[in-house]
Amino acid sequence: MKSKVFAVRTWKEIMRDPLSYIFCLGFPLVMLVIMSIIDKSIPVEAGMQVFRIRNLAPGIAYFGLTFVMLFTSIQVSKDRTTALLLRLYASPMKPVEYIFGYTMPMVVLAAVQMVICFGASAVIGRCTGDPLGVMEMLPSMVALLPSVFLFVGFGILFGTLVNEKAAPGLCSILISAAGMIGGIWMDIDSLGGAIKTVARALPFYHGVSLARLPFRETAEGAVEYLLWTVICGVAVYGLAVAVFRSKMKKDIR
Repeated sequence: MKSKVFAVRTWKEIMRDPLSYIFCLGFPLVMLVIMSIIDKSIPVEAGMQVFRIRNLAPGIAYFGLTFVMLFTSIQVSKDRTTALLLRLYASPMKPVEYIFGYTMPMVVLAAVQMVICFGASAVIGRCTGDPLGVMEMLPSMVALLPSVFLFVGFGILFGTLVNEKAAPGLCSILISAAGMIGGIWMDIDSLGGAIKTVARALPFYHGVSLARLPFRETAEGAVEYLLWTVICGVAVYGLAVAVFRSKMKKDIR
């Protein structure tokens, strides 16, 4: 109940910021439209498939989660900067209740974002003659859940370690990394070499690949993608919880 009350408060704070509508909801839709137009402008002879709506939809949905990370970090760091958390520490709430209070609204925001993204993708797919099925989109959204906790964990971690001015800078590094070497804008498998090695060592490539599996004819690599995404998500989220607890105890002293 305490976490629920704090989560409602956090949700209201997010919804008061117009940037949350622009980046978390509007930006993915704009990217979908732009990339779909680019896809139609690429000659068939080029053989490029990355901007095809079946690849683009889960990629954009994953990319949208990076902005959930951004707003998580800003919210946590803002609460620390304004000393709100320091005052709340006097309440009987436990560290885990604060963590849940930040996590729950972000998970809801991510879910809304995914529904809007895949809904728009279904419309675009219908218009371009490449329709997306419900039984493809739903498993893809489920496959994105470990990545939701990965990025929420990063957001809580950055928001705990740095102030609200530095947090967006750290998040922008991961946003760029997720976009470039996560395979959202280019086919990592076709590149090979050092780029592919680095990409496979990070969770972004695996998270994007896992989300795309329901749209592919084969499930090759499913176990690897799932294990790596879940392990990284649990590790980052667990680290964020540990750092938040440590910072909370230090602030109370």
